[in-house]
Amino acid sequence: MSDAIKPGEGAPEAAKPAPAARKPIPKRPVKKPVVMETTPWEGPLADALKGRFGEEISLYGTYRGQNFIEVDVKAVYAIAAFLKNEEAFDYLVDLTAVHWPKKERPFEIVWILYSFDKNTRVRIKASLPDGGKAPSVTALYNTANWAEREVYDMFGVEFDNHPDLKRILMPDEWEGFPLRKEYDIMRQDEDWVRENLKIESAQ
Repeated sequence: MSDAIKPGEGAPEAAKPAPAARKPIPKRPVKKPVVMETTPWEGPLADALKGRFGEEISLYGTYRGQNFIEVDVKAVYAIAAFLKNEEAFDYLVDLTAVHWPKKERPFEIVWILYSFDKNTRVRIKASLPDGGKAPSVTALYNTANWAEREVYDMFGVEFDNHPDLKRILMPDEWEGFPLRKEYDIMRQDEDWVRENLKIESAQ
């Protein structure tokens, strides 16, 4: 017989190459936590604060041109009053908080003051234990009113002598404080949603 390929017959199949081994997915390098690299804050205003408040201010720092002080929370009102009345920091730009649950004093409150005359800002930072209170500065700055209410609403931090400390974003009956790290966004206040929106929580 002839070995010639007859019409309609295909050539013999070539051996299929073995599948290439998959390359292992490289592990992403673990990113080191970002450290806020600060430098000491020096200058006439820092000197004035040191002369007036001494050890009540534990740190004078600058981060990318932004000056801040870390203070004993009991001294916050007096320091803010000094900055407003004697150093022309007449505008409270913002007041906010940060939650560091692993720290001994897990709440850090930040007041940001601005001087129109000097065109500069200064930040006051104070830490609180869980359940600790901060002084209200609404008597000095009207803008503190709603900002303090927001910090209370989101973090549960209370402000002594606030004229009307109550929730401002969440409903009055809401349980929990949404910006605390332990607050589980997947577990909303299901009872409130069911009662007021007449639906089961989408979570």
